[in-house]
Amino acid sequence: MPRINVGSWADTCVEWLRHHLTWLFDFVSHVLTDMYNGIEAVLTAPHPLLLMGIFAVLAWWLRGLPAAVLTFAGFALIDSIQQWEATMQSLALVLVACIITVVVAVPLGIWAARNRAVGGALRPVLDLMQTMPAMVYLIPGILFFGIGVMPGMVATIIFSMPPAVRMTELGIRQVDGELVEAAEAFGTHPRRTLFRVQLPLALPTIMAGINQVIMLALSMVVIAGMVGAEGLGSSVYNAVSSVNVALGFEAGLAVVILAMYLDRMTGALNERVSPLGRRALAKAQAALGGLKFLYWKPATSVAMAGVVVLALVAGGLNVFGKDGAKTDGGGRPITLGYVNWDEGKATTYLWKEILEQRGFKPKAQALEAGALFTGQARGDVDVQTNAWLPTTHAEYYKKYKDKLEDLGAWYDKTSLEIAVPSYMKDIKTLDDLKGRAGEFGGKITGIEPGAGEMKILKGKVLGDYGLGGEYKVAESSTASMLTELDRAYAAKKPIAVTLWSPHWAYDKYDLTKLEDPKGSFGSGDSLHLLGRKGFAKDEPQVAKWMKNFHLDEKQLTSLENAVKSAGEGHEQDGVRTWLKKNPGLVDTFAPSANVSYAKGKDAGAAPNIGYPAWDEGIATTYLWKNVLEKRGYKPTIRNLDVGPMWTGLSSGQIDVEFDGWLPVAQKQYWDQYKDDLVDVGAWYDKTSLEIAVPSYVKGVKTLDDLREHRDEFKGKIIGIEPGTGEMKRLKSTVAPAYGLEDFQVTEAGTSSMLAELDRAYAKKEPIAVVLWSPHWAYSKYDLTKLADPQHTWGDNNQIKTLGHKSFPQKFPEFNGWLKNWKMTPDELGSLEKDIQDAGKGHENDGVEKWIADHPGIVDKMAPVK
Repeated sequence: MPRINVGSWADTCVEWLRHHLTWLFDFVSHVLTDMYNGIEAVLTAPHPLLLMGIFAVLAWWLRGLPAAVLTFAGFALIDSIQQWEATMQSLALVLVACIITVVVAVPLGIWAARNRAVGGALRPVLDLMQTMPAMVYLIPGILFFGIGVMPGMVATIIFSMPPAVRMTELGIRQVDGELVEAAEAFGTHPRRTLFRVQLPLALPTIMAGINQVIMLALSMVVIAGMVGAEGLGSSVYNAVSSVNVALGFEAGLAVVILAMYLDRMTGALNERVSPLGRRALAKAQAALGGLKFLYWKPATSVAMAGVVVLALVAGGLNVFGKDGAKTDGGGRPITLGYVNWDEGKATTYLWKEILEQRGFKPKAQALEAGALFTGQARGDVDVQTNAWLPTTHAEYYKKYKDKLEDLGAWYDKTSLEIAVPSYMKDIKTLDDLKGRAGEFGGKITGIEPGAGEMKILKGKVLGDYGLGGEYKVAESSTASMLTELDRAYAAKKPIAVTLWSPHWAYDKYDLTKLEDPKGSFGSGDSLHLLGRKGFAKDEPQVAKWMKNFHLDEKQLTSLENAVKSAGEGHEQDGVRTWLKKNPGLVDTFAPSANVSYAKGKDAGAAPNIGYPAWDEGIATTYLWKNVLEKRGYKPTIRNLDVGPMWTGLSSGQIDVEFDGWLPVAQKQYWDQYKDDLVDVGAWYDKTSLEIAVPSYVKGVKTLDDLREHRDEFKGKIIGIEPGTGEMKRLKSTVAPAYGLEDFQVTEAGTSSMLAELDRAYAKKEPIAVVLWSPHWAYSKYDLTKLADPQHTWGDNNQIKTLGHKSFPQKFPEFNGWLKNWKMTPDELGSLEKDIQDAGKGHENDGVEKWIADHPGIVDKMAPVK
């Protein structure tokens, strides 16, 4: 039979949907995510005991006192085995999926019941939805919605919808036709017949369908844990991938308790809302005799009052006690993804702990390699710590590298290998495996099928050494491989396993790494941190920490051992134990911008600082404001034009300013006010004043050339604030010396000058602007400083700190700091750039970033004992 490429058609269809209906998937994702987040927030916010009380009150109202007691006991057990939050996340997912399913399925079932053509068309579709293996729905779910809760929720909705449609259709069709005919005979509108006759009588069957929806949804929630959905599914997946019996049993038990509660409550709700159900309930209660008191149920109003009171208590407890402390992360979320390999798990939970200590809200997700790279390329995962490059994960990295950022290698150099126990004395190389398949049961025990090592093994290694027809590669998981190794090692049986270095198994067992003389496994990898596209821009501080992160083999293996010893579900406890044995590493890996600073001896003093709207003035003023606040001062800053600032400085209204250009640029102000001022000292040397033109303007290198090209510049020089010394010197000295008096000098301010420069530069138009050095414009644009052969601009300036004559006495500590303060061109340039990048109104954010990038700068600028 010729092959029918049904799979290719499905793939093409999925790709077409991805490219043409992205808007629809984004809308669905937005709606469902908001619903989930809202319900999850409601369920996880209260203390577990309060929510248990609410669940118990509902059980009492629906089924009686024994059900209430069992409900409380069951959920208390879930809390005691530390599965409460995961259970609430699963419950939120089930509730959202069931709400959407019922909203869609019930109308479809009614339509199918009332129109046989619709019913016939829906039946094969429902058959497909219900019999397709559940995990298959996760594949397009990842492609359409990324990883996390969304693909799991959509797959759950699709898989659980058929029973609701079928049972609704069945319930409507089973309503006695004579009752419907009687309603129609009395002239009842079809809509009223549906709502007053058919739906009430069909309600038990419909509720049975809804019950099945809930059960199927719970089964899919667990499967969805494979693609990063939160909740019990994630716990079950972690337990399976690590062969952790304890965690698997605990998570499974939580699923059972949740399923039983939902099943019993929906069944009891049917008895409350259905006329037939109420009649059956009344008969059952009449038969109880003396045990009726056990099944007494409070009135709806009483039960609802109890629920409301508990909910208000839960909400009230959550209002208080919020921590307003300033942190690096500010509570921002960061998603960390990892393949369930030891070094990946260990470093992921290490960074989770570090980020939590720095005020972020990180979330760790275990995923298969393919889902991890796909999710990261979509932006659903921010960082993964364990990309093996350039070999093991080469296929994924090649496919998605345009959507990823390499944050650097933190471990070098790894190796991939096949290992055998050392008691197999005569097997040292991969060649030695040939002809020995019978001893090994004809198999090599592998790990996850999506791992790059597995693809290299099957695609290259087996072929290079002639092992392809002799050995079968058993695909399982890392944990399963290690379990097989442990079992075989204990029985002294032959076994060949896929391993890698570094790995703790080489410490626990005496193993032989089989040599690879043909180099089929490659030359070894480095372990890289990968971020999604744009991560470094969104979280520059975290990206910088990660780029500087390194672990040696001793640190890594001890960290892995600590995490493994802590046990599944307690990885972070293992990390904390390891950090206690390695004090100071958190500060090494992630130096905080919000460390505690010692207060100065004049803490509480409130100096008034003035500054002109020049880049170096803005930058240094906000820098000192930040430093002073860290030392406990209460500075006030004021932006003023140059003239008013000097006047305010001389009168004592301004205590200090950091942007005095002397002895040339602001000489006239100094000569006028120097008797009332004090020169605290120069912090930058040497500056220059100049006129600059874009370098694409050829033939203009000096001020003389500018005069000769007057028409080219339309007789205009773009100036800055009129009160500055540079502008006055241009008009009084420079222009006459070079015959530039007929040039019009605009006086619109520094920001206007820079805007004009940017506009002209973008259009490649000639422009001459008043500038000075240092200035960030020389980094952004390719400019020519026009030479001044007559030295009319005067000598170079220093940038000085100037204070009112009372400043040293009022602020002696601050005055001492300023006397010793210096900045290099690189420091000033990077500070100006960070403030420019932060944007107007966010200058302090730029300063904070700069301080974080210059550890120890506060102590250097403002030392205290």
